Amino acid sequence: MASVDGIEAASAQFPRPADRIFQYGTAGFRMKASLLDCVVFRVGLLAALRSRKLNGQIIGVMITASHNPPDDNGVKLVDPMGEMLEASWESYATTLANASSDKALVEAYEKLTSDLNIKPESKARVVLARDTRASGPRLVSALVEALKVTGAEYTDYTLLTTPQLHYITRCLNTKGTPYEYGEPTEQGYYEKTAASFKTAMQGRKPNGGVIVDCANGIGGPKLRELLKYLPSLSEGGLDIKIVNDDVVQPERLNYQCGADFVKTGQRAPPSSQAAPLARCASLDGDADRIVYYFVDSDETFRLLDGDRIATLAALFIGDLAKHAGLAEKLKVGVVQTAYANGASTDYITQHLKLPVVCTPTGVKHLHHAATKFDVGVYFEANGHGTVVFSDLALKRIGKYEPQSPAQHAALATLRALTQLINQAVGDALSDLLLVEVILAHKGWGPKEWDLTYTDLPNRLVRVEVKDRNIFKTVDAERKLESPPGVQGQIDSLVGKYKNGRSFARASGTEDAVRVYAEAATRGEADDLAGKVAGLVKQASV
Repeated sequence: MASVDGIEAASAQFPRPADRIFQYGTAGFRMKASLLDCVVFRVGLLAALRSRKLNGQIIGVMITASHNPPDDNGVKLVDPMGEMLEASWESYATTLANASSDKALVEAYEKLTSDLNIKPESKARVVLARDTRASGPRLVSALVEALKVTGAEYTDYTLLTTPQLHYITRCLNTKGTPYEYGEPTEQGYYEKTAASFKTAMQGRKPNGGVIVDCANGIGGPKLRELLKYLPSLSEGGLDIKIVNDDVVQPERLNYQCGADFVKTGQRAPPSSQAAPLARCASLDGDADRIVYYFVDSDETFRLLDGDRIATLAALFIGDLAKHAGLAEKLKVGVVQTAYANGASTDYITQHLKLPVVCTPTGVKHLHHAATKFDVGVYFEANGHGTVVFSDLALKRIGKYEPQSPAQHAALATLRALTQLINQAVGDALSDLLLVEVILAHKGWGPKEWDLTYTDLPNRLVRVEVKDRNIFKTVDAERKLESPPGVQGQIDSLVGKYKNGRSFARASGTEDAVRVYAEAATRGEADDLAGKVAGLVKQASV
């Protein structure tokens, strides 16, 4: 454990910017990289405390800002099972980050140690990694300074995707237990992913190749590395063409490419040379999100986002459970947010006959809800998501004795999926392979996938406001509780549109409110979004 003087002296190297209030949210801390040195140092202190509180279990620290511009960066903590930081600890991160001076920081640190009954003699162990941003090495230095001064053992894995760090954290903490997750190395990640992909394919040939836009981020070099472990084309492997993988020029990160660009702009990256009906996918900057898309034969852009991936996964896993003879023993469910297209919700409940749960935006909410099912499928519309198998489900899938060759084949594929899917967190690389397995089994291209249901036209509008905190929501963020009276006005507007639905929720990172609207036609969706945005603007004055 660190000496008080040691922490205070080390903290003085990373002065806190004046007049800044920091807030730890779903994405951890995220902002201009120039403001982050002191925050990252203080997160290092918290990582050591968290590990000590958990009797030396390994905590992960990831330095990334995902889909944000290159000048931004961020930092977030990973709990022992590869999940996000326990919600109650987010306020401790915020407290340390906002300590007004080096002395106040030490006092806050000591108070947390005392209040949480943390034993100073307990071991602290931390693993860390970063994405390709130019500010990464500098911020790692601040983090390492905190780990040294607190006497924590640490391993720097340098450049990893965010999901790879989550994977390694879980592997390290489960090694030698009945819940062992895999070999806790980057190579172990590739070997496990590739082996399970090969098994899941069951000798099926992919229906054409896939072009993968890597957002000029860490996903590029890591996908290239993964390809070395996958079956070759002659062995029935995937034809993956990698584009936008320039990590030499950091300023190109997420510039006119990547999952967020495609989802927000509803168009392919300008650099795309894809032919009509070619299957395309875009990752985000730290490779924890993925969206698919294609251009139809009439040159219409078609997006296959997180909703589409969720419905595809739920359809396939539900079918596998049925064909394996496990349908009665596995409760499969889907978790969505208010941003999920209404047509996808109808498809899941009416066609797939599966339950849907709606939660507030944020992966921690979706992941938690997904664990309530035997098999929980969750994806945000932005392409971040995964599938979670309960311990009971894994036991049933593992021990079940198939009664026929058809059951045996379905069971083998289902077991392979439990290994292919990164259950710790949304992982663009494993999600890419999951989609490709399903399309190969179905014999589908992107058009057939798109035809499973028709999205309602929708529009997402960002409204700048003076104070986002006056906008309070209830009912999984689908209704405004405050300012008073605004929800009634929104309801009145929605009632005038066929298949109309709209909601407004405050951004978690900036003084803005996001308005979502959908309706029977594009013109009506745009009109509804504009009118609700007007109500929000008026209420914020």
